[in-house]
Amino acid sequence: MHVDTLTFVFAMARGEPEPLTRHRTKAAVPFGGKYRVIDFTLANCLHSGLRQILVLTQYKSHSLHKHLRDAWSLFNPQLGEFITPVPPQMRDGIGWYRGALDALRQNRYLIERSPASQVMLLDGGLVYRMDYAELIDFHREQGAAVTCALRRQEDAAAGGAGLGIACDAAGRIIGMTLAPDTDPDPDPAQQTPAGVEAPLGAYVIDKALLLSRLDRLAAAEASAVDPASVDEGAPGAFPGVWADIGRHLLAPLIPEQAVFGYRFGGERGRVTPDRYWADLGSIDAYFRANMALLEAEPPLDLYQPDWNILTYQGQFPPARTVPGSVSGTEGIFVNSMLAAGSVIHGGGVSHSVLFPQVQVDDGAIVDEAILFEGVRVGAGAQIRRCICDKDVVIPAGAKIGFDRGEDEARFFVSPQGIVVIPKGQRL
Repeated sequence: MHVDTLTFVFAMARGEPEPLTRHRTKAAVPFGGKYRVIDFTLANCLHSGLRQILVLTQYKSHSLHKHLRDAWSLFNPQLGEFITPVPPQMRDGIGWYRGALDALRQNRYLIERSPASQVMLLDGGLVYRMDYAELIDFHREQGAAVTCALRRQEDAAAGGAGLGIACDAAGRIIGMTLAPDTDPDPDPAQQTPAGVEAPLGAYVIDKALLLSRLDRLAAAEASAVDPASVDEGAPGAFPGVWADIGRHLLAPLIPEQAVFGYRFGGERGRVTPDRYWADLGSIDAYFRANMALLEAEPPLDLYQPDWNILTYQGQFPPARTVPGSVSGTEGIFVNSMLAAGSVIHGGGVSHSVLFPQVQVDDGAIVDEAILFEGVRVGAGAQIRRCICDKDVVIPAGAKIGFDRGEDEARFFVSPQGIVVIPKGQRL
């Protein structure tokens, strides 16, 4: 166990994919038939020996707090292990977290009292598998003050802060750029150099250096900003984790300190190097990521026996298919994920992801759909390329996903035609 590493997981912002984040923070969005997004970051911590974890929460955090209690109350506090949610404590004011670094500043006392010598900063809104122990070992081997995990440049299209990071042959970071769409005042003369990589969303920084930088940032903010002018009434309305840390923490340290990049997806570490990374930054990206799990060889390996992804699973009966009560037709499912408690009553499910306690009634057809917990599809209904949030009820005979104009009149429809039916809606 890395007892000398204190871990912060950022799970504060609403984020995308909207409208799935209308009732929950991004880190609590269901994924892959049984998981929540944050489960992947926390599983990485568990398998990497990181057992001192503070989860910074804010936007509509009840669902996330409940999930942390139910799924992740497995560490032993008698051994100094913990996973603790930390909403804004307002110890030095009445403000919400206004960004990743402000959240760290407001919780400075937790950093100070920790015996750790280094701090790990993780984005809890991403889906990937990684052995953080190797990142920490690399940080020590290089004698680095800060180490930033990096992913390939071509993966930047999957989402992120628009940060470009360039390293020398030894892996030391020598430059950083912000893409024009994320930099409010881009320098036309500063172009992203060839061979740049993008931040993954994981950083290791020496504790003393982090405290020093937080002091400098606080002092600069106090001298430049009138506290009365800061809008603190919109929890979650702040820059992304990567942009905040990259612009205000990492960039100023590059010319002053040994700042290194650790390349994600290498051969180091105990996790299968599937090199999968996604930030689920839109409904279309979220839909594609779930559908990719249905491929014959999915890009994200959920089946590595020594790197299982933990989550909360209710005490539901086994999933099953049964003949329809009227038609007598057998319930079938083809190339789909079917979670516990789900029952297909004579309906058909194809290329879909079903969360727990879903019911598909007699003659209903579900094709290329994601059905959250408690969804019911009525007899004879047909839905395709659709995401149904929790407890949605589709009435008998309904057709959704066939007429874009009709769907747009009632629901959110993504640019690629994915229909999203909001939580609890009974049509």
